[in-house]
Amino acid sequence: MAVTIAVLKERLSGETRVATTPETVKKYIALGAAVIIETGAGEGSSIPDAEFAAAGAKIAKSAAEALKTADIVIKVRAPDAKETASLKKGAIVVALMDAYNNAAAVSALAKAGVTAYAMEFVPRITRAQVMDALSSQANLAGYRSVIEAAAAFGKGMPMMMTAAGTVAAAKVFVMGVGVAGLQAIATARRLGAVVTATDVRPATKEQVESLGAKFTAVEDEEFKNAQTAGGYAKPMSAEYQAKQAALVTEHIKKQDIVITTALIPGRKAPILVSAAQVASMKPGSVIVDLAIEQGGNVDGAVLGKTAVTKNGVIILGSPNLPGRIAADASNLYGRNLLAFVGLLIKDGKIAPDAEDEILKAAMLTSGGKVVHPNLSPNPPAQAGAQPAAKKAPAAKAAPAKKPAAAKAAPKPAATAKQTPVAAKPKAVAKPKAAAPAKAAAPAKKTPPKKK
Repeated sequence: MAVTIAVLKERLSGETRVATTPETVKKYIALGAAVIIETGAGEGSSIPDAEFAAAGAKIAKSAAEALKTADIVIKVRAPDAKETASLKKGAIVVALMDAYNNAAAVSALAKAGVTAYAMEFVPRITRAQVMDALSSQANLAGYRSVIEAAAAFGKGMPMMMTAAGTVAAAKVFVMGVGVAGLQAIATARRLGAVVTATDVRPATKEQVESLGAKFTAVEDEEFKNAQTAGGYAKPMSAEYQAKQAALVTEHIKKQDIVITTALIPGRKAPILVSAAQVASMKPGSVIVDLAIEQGGNVDGAVLGKTAVTKNGVIILGSPNLPGRIAADASNLYGRNLLAFVGLLIKDGKIAPDAEDEILKAAMLTSGGKVVHPNLSPNPPAQAGAQPAAKKAPAAKAAPAKKPAAAKAAPKPAATAKQTPVAAKPKAVAKPKAAAPAKAAAPAKKTPPKKK
């Protein structure tokens, strides 16, 4: 009997993405699987049921019907309580679980006797790049952050010379050069803005400059040695933090748009922009906080709201920016899932390799228990922020290190805490991708969401 893969309509408010597309449905069928999709699952991504049916999928009238015979369930978000109760024992569930902030859902999956995998825990290794959902979604979030900022900004982005005079180009400052940050830089540059960026890792300077932006940081000897062999930021001295904070404070005053991208898996996002710094900005300036779903990088940002300060600064706290470009987000995420599910199916049957490093890293629950080491009562320290960019510079840093420096890489706890520090007295974005993943984000390449 063929493996049955079920795809549900996402029920989280504001979630417009879907876990598969007609393109990937055909490829699942080619693997020997049958695909059943809950009616309306693709509406938010402009994919009608008829297109799924034409690709070979069966359309179910309800989630319960889709789940009744499902061997593998693929989703964007973790199943809710009702969906979990409808899962058959022994089923496999794959989704962006948000495991660190969703302990109850993870525990419920374990009690339901299913094997759950978290796409955010896919390791950042070469073989897993095609499965890196954190980076694919962070890339779109970075793009969309600039579009949202431009829409809220009351002026044009590019310099324009007209008979009536010249319109100055907007000044955009990106804090955190991971996957989201790099795409934000590239998008703002395409729109004609003057772009600057900052990050605690010296290797990111080359990436920033390659996109035509200017790198902003205190580049002293300490900064030059601020990255471990593994690509993480080292803890910075109080003296350096003070110098970097002063530089950023003066720089922010002159900016029209600021985009923050710092996420640390399993922890509240670090504050990169203080209330005082917000107050120093010009009326009409815009700040986009990509870390808002984890508490935010900006003092005064409100989840799901547009806040306007007393001095007229607009702070956008919009969650799920990839969902605002749902068609492309679903296409990319669907391909990430297809590659991952390919590890679970062999010759038309479910046959995961228990020793596969990707599956081992992403597994949350199995045999009725929560098995991921980072979700145990005393989990190992986590490192990394929003997906850090998969760029060569990070790799180049390793050879330059002395043997002692290489030893620093395994110390993610201190690294994660210090990632944000360069931006202000307390923090600078190291949007590395995902938690267990390496810097996307970072980057997730952590365990941002530079997202």
